[in-house]
Amino acid sequence: MMKLRYLGHSAFELKGGGAVILTDPFLSGGPESCLSAESFEEVDFIFVTHGHSDHIGDTEKIALRTGAIVVANFELCHYFGKKGLTCHPMHIGGSFEFPFGRVKMTPALHGSDIMEGDTIIPGGNPCGFLFDIGGVKVYHAGDTGLTMDMQLLAGEGVKAALLPIGGNFVMDVKDAVRAVSFIRPEIAVPIHYDTFPVIKADPGEFARLVGSAAEVRIMKTGDEMELS
Repeated sequence: MMKLRYLGHSAFELKGGGAVILTDPFLSGGPESCLSAESFEEVDFIFVTHGHSDHIGDTEKIALRTGAIVVANFELCHYFGKKGLTCHPMHIGGSFEFPFGRVKMTPALHGSDIMEGDTIIPGGNPCGFLFDIGGVKVYHAGDTGLTMDMQLLAGEGVKAALLPIGGNFVMDVKDAVRAVSFIRPEIAVPIHYDTFPVIKADPGEFARLVGSAAEVRIMKTGDEMELS
């Protein structure tokens, strides 16, 4: 059993395997979020898909206060480590058995560099994550365009796929529909849209085009669902 709560944009809280997990916690600066870094008293792990500010979000604040372990690519872990965070580095294609379950780092087509003022800090490869908690598999695609590598997930038995649909920086609705046909999840959840004008998209259109290929759940900030 896994509980999934949508926190806006690409941020989620996963509870399962005895752990509280956050992904891409863009909260304080997120126009969709009603939560802040201070909203979380207990967090065990924070998974960060890439170095852009709307995905790193409140990682540093939450991790320093809760002692959460940050899981990201090697370069981001080096960056976070210099700020005093405890990290577990991974790279594309690697998987690891955490106390709560197994996670594989998956490819994503995007950028990852970190902006600090006028300085660009290399952020390594962008990624997604495939979580396997008690046999329930959730795929968080991160920020990505459509990639043929997604077809490899068809054999994983993905319960829920969290897929960006906003276009411009990531897949648009039509490409996200193709991603569903590649991955073959039971449930598809559209993410990373409407946060900014340039990524405005219609999740209803996504649901219509997916049709019977998967159950589409359009989640609003704060919505929860249980997966088993």
